[in-house]
Amino acid sequence: MRITRRGFVRSLAAGGGACMALRAVDTTTLLARQPDSDLPGGSMRFGLVTYMWGADWDLPTLLANCKKSGALGVELRTTHAHGVEPVLTEAQRQEVRTRFADTGIVCVGIGSNERYDNPDPKVVRKAIEDTKDFVRLSHDIGGSGVKVKPDTFHPNVPREKTIEQIGKALNELGEYASGFGQQIRLEVHGQCQELPTIKAIVDIAQHENVGVCWNSNQADLNGEGLDHNFNLVARRFGETCHIHELEDPKYPFARLFELLVKVNYAGWLLMEAASKPADRVQALSEQRRLFDRMLEAAQKTPAR
Repeated sequence: MRITRRGFVRSLAAGGGACMALRAVDTTTLLARQPDSDLPGGSMRFGLVTYMWGADWDLPTLLANCKKSGALGVELRTTHAHGVEPVLTEAQRQEVRTRFADTGIVCVGIGSNERYDNPDPKVVRKAIEDTKDFVRLSHDIGGSGVKVKPDTFHPNVPREKTIEQIGKALNELGEYASGFGQQIRLEVHGQCQELPTIKAIVDIAQHENVGVCWNSNQADLNGEGLDHNFNLVARRFGETCHIHELEDPKYPFARLFELLVKVNYAGWLLMEAASKPADRVQALSEQRRLFDRMLEAAQKTPAR
């Protein structure tokens, strides 16, 4: 779904009607009552990762649908129909920034697919340089960071070597991103998704501009359980946390909210949903309502 500069311009023009309609949308959903912001966790905000519910929405449609559903911010996953990629010109980047500002939706940043585990140093160097392109892009469009991945352990390569390699790459990127006011967000992903592994990586990636992006994986429940794994990395949380459909009984989202409130997390909880509802806007609106209810319930629950 990668889009060229010319294709990006066409998508913006085609979406002009959607943007005009957006101005007439009732914003009461967007401005719905928040759980008590004076309580711990009251600064948490609900948003969307374009993977997968928004993967085929061009930028005007994406922003319109987020506003209708009360998703206050967006992480733009690379290669999706929004077309926001490093190939954009300076003028096109400014256009993206302006569209976000005009709609009141926050550009949370870029969800890249870059990873730093490969045994080939040339592959790793390319991934680092490509990530720097995304850092500059996020800066130019008004974002605050770039999501990256750890990602895989390779045959005949000691795990400790891969962990060290990833950590060192993240340190370099954290330093680079700090010059652009951006954060590097390490998604809990792939073969590295076990939380002790993520902790080992960020113990090497000590740069203050490198944060962990919690990903709500089933592996979070492994070993000594959710509370223990959460606490392994909580002090290194970045500004983004990925969540899935909040009614899913297979994952203890109510307890996750309690843990986030306990540490007074103040970042974004971004919906990354792979189900296929008939009406994704309606489904996203329902997830926003569940978010509000779960946060309010967690704020009322005694800490444990």
